[in-house]
Amino acid sequence: MPANHAERSVVPVTAIYGANASGKSNVIDGLGFMQSAVLQSFARWDVEGGVPRRPFRLSAQGRDQPSVYVAELVVDDVPYTYGFAVDDTEVVEEWLYSYPEKRRRMLFRRKRGDITFGTTLGGLKPKLEMLEELTRPNALFLSAANRLNLGALSPVYEWFRGDLRIRGSSHAPDTGLAERIQRLISTKPDNLNRLVSLLAAADVGITDVRIKETINRRHVHNIAIIEERIADLTGLLDSDTGPRGKRGITAELHNLHRELEYFERRGAERRAELRFVHGVEDELFSLGEESDGTRSWLRLLPTVLNVLDEGAVLAVDEIDTSLHPLLTAQLVRLFQDPETNPDNAQLIFTTHDTSLLGTMIGDVLTRDQIWFVQKNAAGATEIYPLTDFKPRKGQNIERRYLGGSYGAVPVLDEEDFVNAVRNR
Repeated sequence: MPANHAERSVVPVTAIYGANASGKSNVIDGLGFMQSAVLQSFARWDVEGGVPRRPFRLSAQGRDQPSVYVAELVVDDVPYTYGFAVDDTEVVEEWLYSYPEKRRRMLFRRKRGDITFGTTLGGLKPKLEMLEELTRPNALFLSAANRLNLGALSPVYEWFRGDLRIRGSSHAPDTGLAERIQRLISTKPDNLNRLVSLLAAADVGITDVRIKETINRRHVHNIAIIEERIADLTGLLDSDTGPRGKRGITAELHNLHRELEYFERRGAERRAELRFVHGVEDELFSLGEESDGTRSWLRLLPTVLNVLDEGAVLAVDEIDTSLHPLLTAQLVRLFQDPETNPDNAQLIFTTHDTSLLGTMIGDVLTRDQIWFVQKNAAGATEIYPLTDFKPRKGQNIERRYLGGSYGAVPVLDEEDFVNAVRNR
């Protein structure tokens, strides 16, 4: 239960801090692996390919130990616990529990090939037994269950499919951004105004956004070349080239007509391009002409608006990359404020931005929203909450964190840096 959000079953924001290479991204990656395993293990994982996990490599026993993934989630006000353990070849364990009216109810429990079903699934027994036979050793039962209409298991599967959005570092390329914004606007025309307003509020100088559709000129050029070649070869067919020559020309024409069909189909495709207005209406700027910070903000906005509208979960690695601390704080506040987040969407992010811990830019994060990651002596990542330290009200959390009171900071010695340069 959240310490400072009694009216909500979960906190709206979780911030994860830690040194470089401490394993912050592993938390987001773990969620990503769970999602891909639930959605793809039955239909897409290679039948003989085992499990595409990444075991702990800094221990001789790491590869032999199963990797365990667990998620606690709330769907339609019902809490669930879903988890699984996998090794390199198969699913070792898998389980799903629900908690209606705060009482634990087992939906299923799996140990390798043996699956036990809860009493609430009794009416589905024929389907479940058939599905048990179809579930491969290296596929999750929950992934397979999506193939049949098993209502009791659907909420958790659908949460992974539609309610969990994962965004990598803001260093990610801009590929597909224009199409994402185009889809955002097409689903709700008001989203264009919301997008422009959020850009204006971020003080990046943009006053309007235009989406320009262009034909793929490369394909059009290829069509012209192929048509010219077809015309030349058709003329040669009428000349005295002999049977062997005619067969060769006919075969080449056949291939050219297939290429022409392909490029005509692709040539009709339109590509979306973003253009930005900076006050002067007839002077448009491309995405590549915008700053890194503006592009980082733009990459986040389509997903942020969708997540807020749908009450979904957004996990972002390195949320503060190229963003000013004041802008990051405003993004966090969109999720904190019930007025802008009426459907209880969640934001989970990793960051180095310690200003969110302090009071210089206002109270951005509450104590139960702050987590730390640190490597132990074996090099494994450990995650723990700020509340373990029972900080007093009014305590300067930013200063204490940077001072090492909570761990999760790099151990640096200025003399080591100086000596490293002198020994070149």
